[in-house]
Amino acid sequence: MKFFYFKSQRKLQSVIGGRVWRGGLVAAGTLAGLFSLTVCAQQADQGTPVVVQPGAPGQPTRTLPSSTRAMLPPRSPKDAEFMQGMIMHHAQAVEMTALIESSTQNKELRLLGARISHSQSEEIRFMKRWLTARGEPNSLAMPEMPGMDMSKQPMLMPGMLTPKQMEALEKAKGAEFDQLFLTGMIQHHNGALIMVKDLFDTAGSGQDAELFNFATDVDSGQRAEIRIMQNMLRGKPLEEKR
Repeated sequence: MKFFYFKSQRKLQSVIGGRVWRGGLVAAGTLAGLFSLTVCAQQADQGTPVVVQPGAPGQPTRTLPSSTRAMLPPRSPKDAEFMQGMIMHHAQAVEMTALIESSTQNKELRLLGARISHSQSEEIRFMKRWLTARGEPNSLAMPEMPGMDMSKQPMLMPGMLTPKQMEALEKAKGAEFDQLFLTGMIQHHNGALIMVKDLFDTAGSGQDAELFNFATDVDSGQRAEIRIMQNMLRGKPLEEKR
């Protein structure tokens, strides 16, 4: 590399490999100095880390000791209970949608049922994976109640249809089925919203990132589907059959 200096101009010119670079003198010694500074800065960055805690609004930032370690919040028993209960809850919704094919020709309802069945089946698989990864069972522990036949009085999560409601849905056809399905699924979805609210209202629960994202998605998704079903009921009033 060769440098040529022209003193006849105020701004010195450097000719490097046949090209002219304007804007000042760049000496080899200066380049070496800059390189040394960069290396020193990189070495300094690899030293003791600085732990900073942002202050509250209007408050200054605090520098914490370098020994400070981030601590994840302990998992709440309510987290696993929520997932286990929601698996049971979703399973009934999938069971309800399975009745659509043989019970109604309503194309709008068939599309809605397919959407609910697919989304909730996928969510059941996610919840089972989440529980298994944390060493938790996939189902709720059923309480032992002396003298109670649990086959006749199954545990129901909020909003789930009773055996009597499910029996009526299974027997219904056509417009009657449409009416029972929509009102029943709105009831069912509202129950899921109650479960999400109960999770976040419980101190220390819902802090797991995956669980938080899942629960908030359930809340927003089921609110949207409730609005769809309410519009279907209002837009196409179905004849009540008793």
